[in-house]
Amino acid sequence: MTIKVWDCETGQCAATISTGCEVGCMISEEEWLFVGIPDSIKVWNTKTGIEMTLPGPVGQVYALVAANDMLFAGTQDGRILVWRFNVATNCFEPATSLVGHHLAVISLAVRGARLYSGSMDNTLKAWDLSTLQCIQTISDHSNVVMSLLYWDQFLLSCSLDNTVKVWFTNNQEQLEVTYTHTEEHGIISLCGMHDVQGKPVLLCSLNDNSVHIYDLPSFNERGRIFAKQEIRAMQTGPTGLFFTGDGTGELKVWKWCAN
Repeated sequence: MTIKVWDCETGQCAATISTGCEVGCMISEEEWLFVGIPDSIKVWNTKTGIEMTLPGPVGQVYALVAANDMLFAGTQDGRILVWRFNVATNCFEPATSLVGHHLAVISLAVRGARLYSGSMDNTLKAWDLSTLQCIQTISDHSNVVMSLLYWDQFLLSCSLDNTVKVWFTNNQEQLEVTYTHTEEHGIISLCGMHDVQGKPVLLCSLNDNSVHIYDLPSFNERGRIFAKQEIRAMQTGPTGLFFTGDGTGELKVWKWCAN
């Protein structure tokens, strides 16, 4: 029901914003803050203080991503809504709706000229950003596609089917699986970052209330983090910090150590 703004240096809460309803997702893009709530998206410009509401979604908004002056929203009814930013009016205007998923769209990612979407219908779809048409539908996962992450030239997807799949784009511009990593529990979120040596690291949040930490590309395990409930939010921060938020409402701050 609330959004809290924190100071990374002091750990103090700087502001609390009431949304009046459950927050489905949230992203920050330059000076813009986008918050998905049932049946709409709240938008704040942190520099000018401008606030606006984007109507259109039906049900909860589970995923947001911004790219190419466009905002994409994955919604409960299976559509991906698209808004374009109008520089003249400094507003986001409805552009189109991407239809193809049969159930809620849970995850979104953008890389280059492609938008990728994961859904409760167990599929992963690739969309051409120039035409906004679906160019590939993948059914390799056997459960909900919970999270998508781009690392280097690879797309990573995770699912409640206990797997992380690593995809590459072949010569026909189609996604192919190059590696599948299997866990003992469903995977609900992915987060990528670098350790203090600059090595790439993958954080996998599982529905057994743990986060498994792996080196990339080897998937050698580095360690685990445990929580009281599922960790559904992970985010990287400045100077080697990263943050985890669990179902109890507890937000933890972590920092990589040199040793």
